[in-house]
Amino acid sequence: MSTPAQSNLTLVRGLTLIAAASIVIGNVVGTGVFLKARVMTCNVGTPDMVIAVWVAAGVLSLAGALTYAELAAMMPRAGGEYVFVREAYGPRWGFLYGWMQIFIAKTGSQAAVAVALAIFLNDLTGGTLRATLFTQNILGYEFSLTTLQLIALVAIAVVTMINCAAVAVSGWVATVLTAVKIALVLGVGLGAFLLANGDWGHFALANAGGACEGVSAAAQFGVAGFGAAMLGALWGYDGWNNLTLVAGEVKNPQRNIPLALIGGTILIILLYVFINIAYFYVLTPTEIASVSPDSSVAREVGLRFFGAGVISLMSAALMASSFGTLHSSILTGARVPYAMARDQLFFQNLSRLSRSTRVPVGALVVQGIWAGILTLSGSFDTLTNYVIFGSWIFYGLTTASVFLFRRRMPHAERPYKAWGYPVVPVLFLLVTAFLLINTLLTTPVQALIGLGLIALGLPVYWYFSRHGMVSINRENLYNDKD
Repeated sequence: MSTPAQSNLTLVRGLTLIAAASIVIGNVVGTGVFLKARVMTCNVGTPDMVIAVWVAAGVLSLAGALTYAELAAMMPRAGGEYVFVREAYGPRWGFLYGWMQIFIAKTGSQAAVAVALAIFLNDLTGGTLRATLFTQNILGYEFSLTTLQLIALVAIAVVTMINCAAVAVSGWVATVLTAVKIALVLGVGLGAFLLANGDWGHFALANAGGACEGVSAAAQFGVAGFGAAMLGALWGYDGWNNLTLVAGEVKNPQRNIPLALIGGTILIILLYVFINIAYFYVLTPTEIASVSPDSSVAREVGLRFFGAGVISLMSAALMASSFGTLHSSILTGARVPYAMARDQLFFQNLSRLSRSTRVPVGALVVQGIWAGILTLSGSFDTLTNYVIFGSWIFYGLTTASVFLFRRRMPHAERPYKAWGYPVVPVLFLLVTAFLLINTLLTTPVQALIGLGLIALGLPVYWYFSRHGMVSINRENLYNDKD
């Protein structure tokens, strides 16, 4: 239990509108926009279809952001989605959402991004950092420790320490790193249009004989190809919802959260469409489909106008982009265990705030340790692939909660109401249902394993609900104007 002095400590609303929008953009814009054009061209074949998929996935993400904005403005509390799911469906479902985020989704993503950062640093140094330090057989499992894993661990530790500072500092760091990401996207796009020898005629062509290395023939063209391309684009947009996790620390949340969510998502759509048009201006669809999986379309485009020097520049830029994504993920992710601990649904020490910075340092440290363990295990990619299915279930549940709250509390103050209600949230739910059914039909084992991993949280919930004496913290839950 918290001491009286500790319970008087509260989170500080230190995130400005710019910082909040930076968290949205910083979480979303990672490596996907630089890597996915090759696979998506193999999926759908033509430039106009690739652009259409990016727009469709962006509109879907915007539909989600429009709905989430109403929920976050109504309940601007730490934990975001956890709070919405808990209030709509009860603490058990809230816990399962939080369990998924803590156990796999957030920490696994952080491990993956940290390893990607290490790989880009290795590329920047000409491959001199990759080495295996030792290999040990532990209970039949061959465990290897590499220098890239150590670099990833250091990155997680450094970013965790940065986020232990006051949230205003974390917001400032997110703003600077997001500016770097935007500059990178604009730099590649403008360089392509202004310096490269491009041809608008490429947009009348289609992929014909491109290598499409690693892309299944079953995922090329037709409905299956469009569906596969949509999943790739949605992965590129993933993370727009993470601002809600730090809703308890945003200044003037009723105004700034909707503006940051909606404005940030629209800006991301424009950036993604812009850079993909630049890709096809410089390269033909067949050339893009033939790019090696070990390279990126952005790198190949950069070579056309910057020469060999672009290799180091792109590696440095991608490393900076990964660092920004890792920072935003660690900042937002720690608020879920903090909120759960406040409800006595997780270890109580994680609800404690630092007296000097007023951030949940314990939750940050525990999150960092588990992300580090996943980094060393090398299992993060497999685990995160498994929970994609579960993540979309909770996206659907969260979006559907807007209907429940409108019916249960029709007269509650709603500083922002979802634009296009009820059509927009229904559109999001229909597409979510399609993606879930498609995933269950095409990769049933992966989907069921993901559900099983989430279900492992049920006995943990039973333990905390029986021994923790669940006490939901609803103080100033609705329309906190601090």
